[in-house]
Amino acid sequence: MTTAGPSGVGIGWRPEIAGFVAALPGLRFVEVVAETVAPAGPLPDGLAELRGRGVTVVPHGVKLSLGGAEPVEPARVAHLAGVAAALDAPLVSEHIAFVRAGGLEAGHLLPLPRSREAVAAVVANVRRAQAELPVPLALEPIAALFDWPDDELDEADFLTEILDATGALLLLDVANVHANARNRGGDPAALLDRLPLDRIAYVHVAGGAEHCGFYHDTHTDPVPAEVLDLVGELCGRRRPPALLLERDGHYPPAAELRGELDALAAASGYPVVT
Repeated sequence: MTTAGPSGVGIGWRPEIAGFVAALPGLRFVEVVAETVAPAGPLPDGLAELRGRGVTVVPHGVKLSLGGAEPVEPARVAHLAGVAAALDAPLVSEHIAFVRAGGLEAGHLLPLPRSREAVAAVVANVRRAQAELPVPLALEPIAALFDWPDDELDEADFLTEILDATGALLLLDVANVHANARNRGGDPAALLDRLPLDRIAYVHVAGGAEHCGFYHDTHTDPVPAEVLDLVGELCGRRRPPALLLERDGHYPPAAELRGELDALAAASGYPVVT
């Protein structure tokens, strides 16, 4: 039977911090990069133990390229579906982005032009994926350092059109909201007011740093106070959603990681997991 959806405060599961994650007594959910899990093989060390404890595990895809001009590759969708089944996951998530074109891999999540042609491409690929997935799909808007010159829609309208057309859930990354507002000179709280917050499945929270006048969503730096404030803003607008701390590389000492998780709990009113 599929587990309940994510709740409380969680953390992105990575092999480098598997021992730390396993020792968190109040942990309710984790997220794992779907491409690192083999559906037919044994689960990575630590994930099976977490599942045995009743911890919800959400597969997070990074290579479907839902925003690509080409149809999403069936084998990649089948892999994501298989991971969801192997983990008894309540949902899966992916990005509104493209990572390949013409057979070339970018190795990075790239932003789409916010045009109606791009909306149509994303919607078509999301529907193709949804037809093969055994669980709901949540879509994550990415952080971007630039806007395309032929944008027709702002970020809120672009996202809302995609979600309305597909019925997909929203994986909201408040660090991305902060990064995009800072780089574009916008107001992140004003963007929250225009997003379909009732569609949120869960929320990413991550750190970043400024380089050469741009804020980069690094996942290797501590969560800044501005992002924690945005978590509080979000939780003030609706019932606090499940919050997940993302860390990828340059992992700090355990005490610092516990402090970041405790800060998320304090900003949202959830019990601490540490």
